[in-house]
Amino acid sequence: MNVWRAAANLATLANALVGIGAIAYILLGNPLFAMLLIAIGIGFDGLDGLLSRRSGVDGSTFGRIADSVGDSITFGIAPALLIADHANQGSLWGSYAVVGYAIGALYLVLALTRLARFTAHHYRQPDFRGTPTPIAALAIVWFGAALYVPAFLSVQPLAFYAFAAVVALLMVAPWAYPKMRRGARLRIPMAVTGIAAALMLVPFQFRPPVGSPAFWIALAGSAVLVAGLFLYYVIGPFTVRTPAIDRRLAVPP
Repeated sequence: MNVWRAAANLATLANALVGIGAIAYILLGNPLFAMLLIAIGIGFDGLDGLLSRRSGVDGSTFGRIADSVGDSITFGIAPALLIADHANQGSLWGSYAVVGYAIGALYLVLALTRLARFTAHHYRQPDFRGTPTPIAALAIVWFGAALYVPAFLSVQPLAFYAFAAVVALLMVAPWAYPKMRRGARLRIPMAVTGIAAALMLVPFQFRPPVGSPAFWIALAGSAVLVAGLFLYYVIGPFTVRTPAIDRRLAVPP
């Protein structure tokens, strides 16, 4: 068996397992640690793709399905639960319970739709159609930490839900977004963005007081993270060489 392929499969399994862990921590009332696990899942998902390309063989149908199942757990179900898990964050969030459940359901449906579409035939394309689910999950994690928990930019339920709805819709948008392959223009900036996510989320696990060194490290990581997300969402479509609208969406493989 190809060693690189076996390692890629293990990375896929690790992605699914940390996603299950994230779901468990959300249900247990610790969404902040769940956010960190989602970010770790993004790392495993990227490692999966890297190892798969190193194997030098085309991915199997099983591999694509397994990858999408893992992504569905970590970047579909877990972020959707984060969006809906607002009632435990105080009376202000509870006032918008119905909105939170609706946006969480919308996110989940669109994430699963995007992954099913990608698994069926979009994996053949050189770029993504709509934003990939790991980037969407990272956006939810960042805005969640900023305006949800620990809410270091104040508590803004409606802003959080509006942002989550836009992120969900962009997953099924017809625009092309780049894959982070070798030579991709945004590859290094997005790698820095991943490091910034860790700088934000790790200190926050210890609930640092405002003004402490750990808090400022987390805040700096947050600033770099939002810059990376801006690059991908806004600049990303201009870095691909394929048409902005995929006219083959309705054509079966």
